[in-house]
Amino acid sequence: MKAAALILAAAAYLQVADIPRPEYPQPQFQRSDWVSLNGPWEFEFDDSNVGEEQNWESSGRKFSKTITVPFCFESKLSGIGDTSFHPFVWYRRAFTLPAGWSGRRVLLQFGAVDYHAAVWVNGKMAGRHEGGNTPFRFDVTSLLHPGSNTIVVRAEDPPTDRFLPRGKQYWEPKSRGIFYTRTTGIWQSVWIEAAGESYLEQVRVTPSNDGTVRFEGRVARPAPGVAFHVEVKFGGHTVAEASARLDGSRATSLAAVPDPKLWSVTAPQLYDLVFELRRDGKAVDRVGSYFGFRSIDTASGRFLLNGRPTYLKMVLDQGYWPESTLTPPSDDAIRYDIRMTKEMGFNGARKHQKLEDPRYLYWADRMGLLVSSEMANAYLFDERYAARFTKEWIEAVERDYNHPSIVMWIPINESWGVPNLRDPRQQDHLKSLYYLTKSLDPSRPVIDNDGWEHTDTTDLFGIHDYARNGELFRAKYKELGKPGAPVPPNGRAALAPGYKYNGSPIFLSEFGGIAFLEPGQKAAEDAWGYAGVEPSAGAALTRLRSLYQAIADTPAIMGICYTQLTDVEQEINGLLTYDRKPKFDSKILRDINALIP
Repeated sequence: MKAAALILAAAAYLQVADIPRPEYPQPQFQRSDWVSLNGPWEFEFDDSNVGEEQNWESSGRKFSKTITVPFCFESKLSGIGDTSFHPFVWYRRAFTLPAGWSGRRVLLQFGAVDYHAAVWVNGKMAGRHEGGNTPFRFDVTSLLHPGSNTIVVRAEDPPTDRFLPRGKQYWEPKSRGIFYTRTTGIWQSVWIEAAGESYLEQVRVTPSNDGTVRFEGRVARPAPGVAFHVEVKFGGHTVAEASARLDGSRATSLAAVPDPKLWSVTAPQLYDLVFELRRDGKAVDRVGSYFGFRSIDTASGRFLLNGRPTYLKMVLDQGYWPESTLTPPSDDAIRYDIRMTKEMGFNGARKHQKLEDPRYLYWADRMGLLVSSEMANAYLFDERYAARFTKEWIEAVERDYNHPSIVMWIPINESWGVPNLRDPRQQDHLKSLYYLTKSLDPSRPVIDNDGWEHTDTTDLFGIHDYARNGELFRAKYKELGKPGAPVPPNGRAALAPGYKYNGSPIFLSEFGGIAFLEPGQKAAEDAWGYAGVEPSAGAALTRLRSLYQAIADTPAIMGICYTQLTDVEQEINGLLTYDRKPKFDSKILRDINALIP
């Protein structure tokens, strides 16, 4: 791609429609009758935490500010851009139901609200949700009335609570080091949709490369005589169908697809789905979705995609934007990041310390990108943290189970949340997350503790090493994979106390971090990168090439993840600047990636 075209593409992703983020927020479970509630909402800080006591949800109190949802108040695109601590915030929005929704159930949907959310409709409680990364919905049918209706949301996000799963959001006022600006309150899309009197809540899709597909539906308000029906399409043509009676609130059916077309990075072939609940032959609820046939496995120290050894060439992607923090500013922004990732020769992205927007996963599915899915971690351990984290991780795996692009799960990174693994409770928590994840999804590998301090329950052995150059890397790992040779420490020991290496494939899931400032690029005073900032693009590329050559000479490594895709605030080790301008020629980066076969 030519430089001028890249700059135009980088600028295009900044454009936001009149209704921000107007696309359907969850493409894997889409109803046709829906209305986005993104855009301007009334907004108020509640620094004294008096709003609930004073009944702001029903008092008619005028909020003094306007915010653009789904952007957090800390971001520029919210229209507020205040990065100081405000742990309690309120939102209000009026809406009118579309004509034709009479007699249907109305669902109020939230993509994510960080961290505690309370929701009222017309002054009456709709429900509460805890967890800043996962979606939730409320059936608000009984709370609605003809004409205008009002939603009020209160969000609470303690900014300094390090027992809270918060990822890279910093608990101090100003960003520093590897930590960035906080996200408080609504940060993903809000919408309403019309469903049937009985309606689908979720469908779990489990394909096998032999063409069989298992569908497990969960139904709200099940009624006698309602059946579950699935239609599978490819290229607009129906290729299989399946039906099942409801068993309480559940339904399970199997379909057989002839000559299944497999999903891969180079050929991301997808099948469309239509789910219906039918009564007396008529659809009472309908949802659109899709899936891909592909398998993930490991053998002989290699990662297998559809049974074939595949070298993982991932890039670490923090998923931050300068004008919108954790919220992608547009669908174009998402597509641009994926397109550039592939343009530079990578076949995947490690979404780091963030459960990514479902639209990103949708485009990864469509465009053919492998994704490592990682939970936003807390930093400290206690019993309340363990309960919080476990609940939200279950919701995360449930949300994203159907995406073919996701090829591994990482609940914990670098012992965050379990900082003292000499504590038997923290060891047990770490191991329990592995077994929990495997119980929810046995089809994907799970890394127990990416980076270091692994137990014997991990499918991949993730290591992080920021050796400055290839010579240092080669000297450190020359014995890696040989019988009896230990995995060297980096930052901390490779193994948790009391454990031995279980022989799982070794994944270099962080390396590089080479910082370089493009001429004329502005950076924070505390800008930094691993092992200093290189004086020129040539020096940065020489260092990068030497690392790749050393990795190519280390056959025990089955995949890599380079740090990182973009600069983020004061961290300037991106291959792109924070505003997505390329620092290096993509062809040169592709050629460097090709050093590893």
